[in-house]
Amino acid sequence: MSSLAPLIHIVDDDASFRAAVARLLQSSGYRVALYGSAHHLLGELPNNTDIGCILLDVRMHGLSGLDLQTCLAEKGNALPVIFLTGHGDIPMSVRAIKAGAEDFLSKPVSRKALLDAIQGALARYENTRERSARLCSLRSLVETLTPRQTEVFALMVAGKLNKQIAHELGTSERTIKAHRQAVMQKLKARSIAEAVSIAEQLRESAAPISS
Repeated sequence: MSSLAPLIHIVDDDASFRAAVARLLQSSGYRVALYGSAHHLLGELPNNTDIGCILLDVRMHGLSGLDLQTCLAEKGNALPVIFLTGHGDIPMSVRAIKAGAEDFLSKPVSRKALLDAIQGALARYENTRERSARLCSLRSLVETLTPRQTEVFALMVAGKLNKQIAHELGTSERTIKAHRQAVMQKLKARSIAEAVSIAEQLRESAAPISS
């Protein structure tokens, strides 16, 4: 993890507002990057590897904040988005939140409300990154299984006994026992409960456990 302070991207066509928010955030220990338009940000897409978030105005000249949010999602942006607007309404805020925005704040926003929103967004982003890294690691372990071991894994986490798995796969119980041991070793699982947990985590993330 980087030792640098989180980088907050401020996208607003009001130069005085950008400067004011930048001063506030810098005095609170954050790094900032300023953009005068949605197209400016799109031309310098943030690096998803940096911890940070995007403060985004809704109504700007050219591409709107909501349209930019859509573009960023299409480009695979993972940074959380917090909307700041002086022209917000309930349908607009609902659309933004449904599209994945972390928060929707009205201008003028208090220092506490803004910092609380940023801290909450960064905390959720870190949790999401950690979960993603964990799932990636688990997926890599499962991909080391042979096709037969993958079949055994799917059946053992479904609660099947060695005898039942052997019958279903048309092989001996002794062979299944060997496969099962190999599965546990490759997945670094110390118990069947851990193996089941791995399968459930991957299933919840829509990652298949069988080829």
